Formats: sequence, structure tokens, C-alpha cells
Amino acid sequence: MTQAADWTGRIGDVWAQEWRRTDRSFAALAPQLDAAILRAAPAGPFRALDIGCGAGATSHALATARFDAEVIGVDLSAGLVAAAQVRPRLANLRFVVGDAIVAAASIQPVDLYVSRHGVMFFDDPVAAFAAFADAAAPDARLVFSCFAERRANRFAADLLAAMGMDGEAPAGATSGPFAFADPAHTAALLAAAGWHGKATRVAFAYRAGEGTDAVADAVAFFRRIGPVAGLLRDTPAADRPAMEHAVAEACTRRLHAGAVDFPAAAWIWSATLSRSAP
Repeated sequence: MTQAADWTGRIGDVWAQEWRRTDRSFAALAPQLDAAILRAAPAGPFRALDIGCGAGATSHALATARFDAEVIGVDLSAGLVAAAQVRPRLANLRFVVGDAIVAAASIQPVDLYVSRHGVMFFDDPVAAFAAFADAAAPDARLVFSCFAERRANRFAADLLAAMGMDGEAPAGATSGPFAFADPAHTAALLAAAGWHGKATRVAFAYRAGEGTDAVADAVAFFRRIGPVAGLLRDTPAADRPAMEHAVAEACTRRLHAGAVDFPAAAWIWSATLSRSAP
């Protein structure tokens, strides 16, 4: 299970190397998340913090749409922040390496917190969201996306099934990609941290491969990113071809019009401080 500390090491480095393909995998979700962020943004100048900004797609989209905003993207991975800095430079956007809780405290008050799938990795999510509340402006908003249940995210469920594994995540996980899959659980932890939130379920196509050999592209992606990457990495070399063949078959079943797209689902949360909630 991926946890916060993993992003400072090998996992963060791999995601930095694969940032273009990981951005592609979320490309169909990004417009819906970006629109939710803009709806929540204040009318005048404001300060925004992108939690777990990764390679900076969400930060860059917000800074481009709102030149009157000061946007700071923060990530534990130095490699991902370096990838974010490859994007066109904007005067109102900067990226920093570090802990989002520390960053929020250093730039408070924060008017808007945003995140694309970056908030599910705190060891103590209630404490993390409470710290964000402490550093927030009185009318601050919080908008983030997270995966819905694993069985609805077929890139995970199908590949694990191909490996003979259960397609559902273990119950009770406090951090990891599917830790916020249950909206009731997420609402409760937000409330415990001083936030009042509502979630909208969004279906999207998770693009794993494209190009002249989309299936090979998808397999190469899943060797590095996703639910079976660790299994493939740790499997003896003699056994790996059979596993990769099973992954390729799962990808082939999702091949259409030159692309490998898996049905996926996410929650987009929009929250206010409880003292500001209606």
C-alpha cells in the first residue's frame, strides 16, 4: 500500500519519470476537477495550495485560468516537482518540495486548497485536514478528487483479477489510493477535522495506452505505475512473461479506436470550513 513516505523515494521517482503517461491517465477527469476548482475559487485575488501537486497539471491549470491567484504546488517528491517545473513558467505559480502541512502553515492564510488524487496518503488524515483548517482563511474552500471503489476502477480490478487477486481494496485502510473510496468515511473524517463537504461521483476513461501499439504502451505503463507494478517488479524473471501476458490480455479487452481506456470512477469533493458551512 502506497503511503506518504513512499513519495520521497522510489515511487516518487518512478512517477516523475512517467509523469506524461500518468497525466494522460487522468486527462478525462481533469476538466471536471478543474471546473469544480474554478467554481470554488474566490471572486477576487486569492492564495491556493495544491496538495500533492505531482507534476503540476492542476496547479498549472488553476494559475492559467486565474492570473489574480497566487498558486503554490507542493509535493514530497523532488523528482515530481522538477517535472512540474518543466511546464511553461507563470508569474503567479511556484512549486516547492516538502510536506503540505508545513507549506500551508508557512503561507497562511490559504483561501483555496486543491488536489488531484493527492490527499489519500496522510498517515493521520484527520490531523492533516485539521492542520489545513488551522492555516485557512475564514471562508476557505477545499476541492479534491479521489478514487471511488476499486471495483469501479477497472484498470485496478481487471489487472488484479488477471493476477488471480481480489478486485476490492481491504477495508479500514487509512491511507493509499483507495482509502477515500467510501464517501461516508471521507465525510466523517473531514467533519472531524473541521470541514463540511459534499462529493460528486464522476465516471471517466482512464487511458493506459495509445499510439501505434496501444497495448504494448499500456503494458509498459502498468509495469511502472498501478496495482500490479510491484508484483511484476518482485516476480522472478522466469515467471514475469506469463504475468505480463495476462496484463496484455486485460489491456487488449479494453482496446478501442487505437487506445486502451479502462472505465474508472472518482469522487470530486468540495468542502468549506464547518464554521462557514450553511
